[in-house]
This record gives sequence, structure tokens and C-alpha cells, in this order.
Amino acid sequence: MTDIVFTKEQKELLVHKVKLYFMQELDDDIGQFDAEFLLDFISKETGAYYYNKGLQDAQITMQNQMDTLTDALYVMEKPIL
Repeated sequence: MTDIVFTKEQKELLVHKVKLYFMQELDDDIGQFDAEFLLDFISKETGAYYYNKGLQDAQITMQNQMDTLTDALYVMEKPIL
């Protein structure tokens, strides 16, 4: 799996959110470079966990839909006498 790559706009928004978090929660003014570096680090180190969790959630959703379809097909069966 490759690293997560954000568009320029996405990265700008996320860096802004990192800087805002540091200011509001830690009362610290983190610089642009440090915020970008932190975002890149977090993305690289945790991205696979979020990706895998998304796949697991999709698998559960698909299985639930398949179960619903299977139930619908069972109801449609005609009795054999």
C-alpha cells in the first residue's frame, strides 16, 4: 500500500486543523512546517490502520446486504409439493 496523498487543498485544510488543534487544546502555536511534518508522520504511521478499518466496515456492510438479498430470495421461493 502506498502512502496517503492529499490534494493541495486537502493538505492545506488538514494543516490548518492541526495548527488550530495545537492552539485550542495545547495553547501552543505550531508553525506551518511543523504542522505539515506532523500531518505527514501521522498519515504514514496510522493511515494503514484507518484504511484497513474502512475495508472491514465495507465488508460488514456488504455481508449485511448479501444477507438481506439472500433472505429476500428465500421468501420468493415457491413451495414444492
